[in-house]
Amino acid sequence: MDEVKQLVTDIKSRKLKPIYFLMGEEAYYIDKISNFIETTVLTEEERGFNQMVLYGRDVTIEDIVGNAKRYPMMAEYQVVIVKEAQDLSRTIEKLVSYAENPQNTTILVINYKYKKIDKRKALYKAINKIGVVYESKKLYENQVSDWIRRVLSTKNYTISPKAAQMLLEFLGTDLSKINNELEKLQIILPQGTQISPIHIEENIGISKDYNNFELRKAVGEKDTVKVFKIVNYFAENPKDNPMVVTVSLLFNFFSQLLHFHGLNDKSPRSVATTLKINPYFVNEYIIATRNYPMRKVSEVVSVLREFDVKSKGVGSNAVSQGDLLKELLVRILN
Repeated sequence: MDEVKQLVTDIKSRKLKPIYFLMGEEAYYIDKISNFIETTVLTEEERGFNQMVLYGRDVTIEDIVGNAKRYPMMAEYQVVIVKEAQDLSRTIEKLVSYAENPQNTTILVINYKYKKIDKRKALYKAINKIGVVYESKKLYENQVSDWIRRVLSTKNYTISPKAAQMLLEFLGTDLSKINNELEKLQIILPQGTQISPIHIEENIGISKDYNNFELRKAVGEKDTVKVFKIVNYFAENPKDNPMVVTVSLLFNFFSQLLHFHGLNDKSPRSVATTLKINPYFVNEYIIATRNYPMRKVSEVVSVLREFDVKSKGVGSNAVSQGDLLKELLVRILN
């Protein structure tokens, strides 16, 4: 995040580099930086003659270099942006000759999503010497809620911990997907609003009562009635609630409980820091460890491994996902 801020600051200050190589697993920041260069470096009048967007599937490295070596027309710079450059992964090292002697009046932006170039090879070394190589790393699950809060705070919104968790559970760690949903909410809700589970349910379509987050909480509390209400809902809506996701979440939860049992310092602050969870949820873990002694937690982890295989169709082809999930929860709760 700090690296992105510095890049944006430098671009605003016209401290421009001849090549920006944007790579990595998380597409959100690659798009953000590329779009910022696309809309900022040239004026609207200059873009017509001096800005070009190419796509990796449609061009060769030679095409890119040919365009990059042109001179700008009535402007200080020309901007050449290559999107989906990962489609050129087999030949990308050929760019090294240009990187060793770039056109000073060209800003070349390479969007190399979901992959990265080898830092031991000549291309990385050449670009790193004269330009910017930015690697956009995927956030861990425990970092995404904080990211959501930071993004919303810049727009004068807040979000409840449960609402943030619902987004994470439903959309995973894909920041672009999460940001798209947040932008929809910002259109509907006035600034200063705290986004709640009800807002998420009404505008995004994620149930505030029947989701993996609520299932995890009910399992931890051994609230059998609530557990099977949620499980029955999942069984009736299997496409929206795939069992493999539920098993994965429960496995992570019980793995954390196993870690919890082994802690010497079980104070809320220590638990939140060690397990990398939001302090808001620590009490759920405390309740769960009372309901599930260490031996039981170990048994549940073993059962979850067994059902993880079954949820992927191994040895359970004739059993519906709903029935499998019910059997799993019976095994956990008993």
